[in-house]
Amino acid sequence: AQQPGTPLSDLEYRQFFRSLRVAHRASTACLLRALYGCQNPLVRRLDEYENHGVIPEGPICSELPGTPFFPDFCNFSFYRCTRKRYFIKV
Repeated sequence: AQQPGTPLSDLEYRQFFRSLRVAHRASTACLLRALYGCQNPLVRRLDEYENHGVIPEGPICSELPGTPFFPDFCNFSFYRCTRKRYFIKV
């Protein structure tokens, strides 16, 4: 355990900033989705990347208690973005 008020170690800094970059990237993807919609080629590529090359069609079931069902991946992604729950999986 480090003394309160002391700087992070090099490893701790890398871990700290890695998590910030990930959340920043997710919020940037959400901004693109809000500006251009799910049919935008860049947004579609991000969705394909997240789903191993294929965007799921039809209803989506999620790990969200109380909100387990979405009509499609686009709606699911918008939900994650609006709630800032970027890393919830289907």
